[in-house]
Amino acid sequence: MELRQLSYFVTVAEELHFGRAADRLHIVQSAVSQQVQRLERALGATLFDRSPRHVRLTGAGERLLPEARAVLAAAERARAAVREQTSLRIGTSTGLGDHLSRVLGHLAAQAPDTTVQLVSAAFRDRLEQVADGRLDAAFVRSLEPAPGLRILHLGADPLVAALPAVHPLARQSEVSLSDLAGLQLCLTARRNNPVLVDLVVGACHSAGFEPVPGPVTGSLQDILATIGTGPLPMWTVVYAAHARVLLSPRVAFRPFRAPGLALPIGLAVRRDTPSAGLQALLNTLTTLPNSSDHES
Repeated sequence: MELRQLSYFVTVAEELHFGRAADRLHIVQSAVSQQVQRLERALGATLFDRSPRHVRLTGAGERLLPEARAVLAAAERARAAVREQTSLRIGTSTGLGDHLSRVLGHLAAQAPDTTVQLVSAAFRDRLEQVADGRLDAAFVRSLEPAPGLRILHLGADPLVAALPAVHPLARQSEVSLSDLAGLQLCLTARRNNPVLVDLVVGACHSAGFEPVPGPVTGSLQDILATIGTGPLPMWTVVYAAHARVLLSPRVAFRPFRAPGLALPIGLAVRRDTPSAGLQALLNTLTTLPNSSDHES
């Protein structure tokens, strides 16, 4: 007895017509008849009373119908359970292009049946959603331990300086932080990205100057528009991977002179037993260089 045979039997029982059943199943009528006959032989019973004018269920067919439906429903629940286990919801943020492509590319090669849904959210929201189970994992630019989570180190994300394209510093192939001391620094509010803001402001202090605060705007596009058109020279930082795809003709992106600025890239996951999909992702990460574990 096969699931396919039970499916054909149920369809014929609902239509009471082999031709209409074949149309519903998108196959030829002869294939439906053959599979139903094989099911009858396997069960040793006639399931349909066939005549030129009608098709009716026999007593055996009537008894089989609810059982067949139950078996097919159980099979669908089993398939749904497997699909759920091999799906992933992963939190992301702006500028993860290269890192995201690298991880998901390896995952697709090693676990092609795993489906991925990407969810964009703020840093704190990503951590909270991983902790409470709304996300299976989240990319973060921090290795700072979070309660109940593991942070898997995936590498580093370099930052570049963004400054007006007409500014003399834009003619240099690289800039140092001290070069930017006289320009206003435009950054998002610290509550939005404390790791980034603390890194940049701390680096300025290490370079011997207090950054001149510029206007605080909302999105990165707003910041870049302000830098490109503002009356006063300003600067900010952008993830290098993101800068490569940004189209801002009034803004120049320049790498920092060594040692430069970079944020670590990590993947936050819960410390409990991973689902099948998450385990596939964790197995993938073991094949990537620079991966290590940070727990709290």
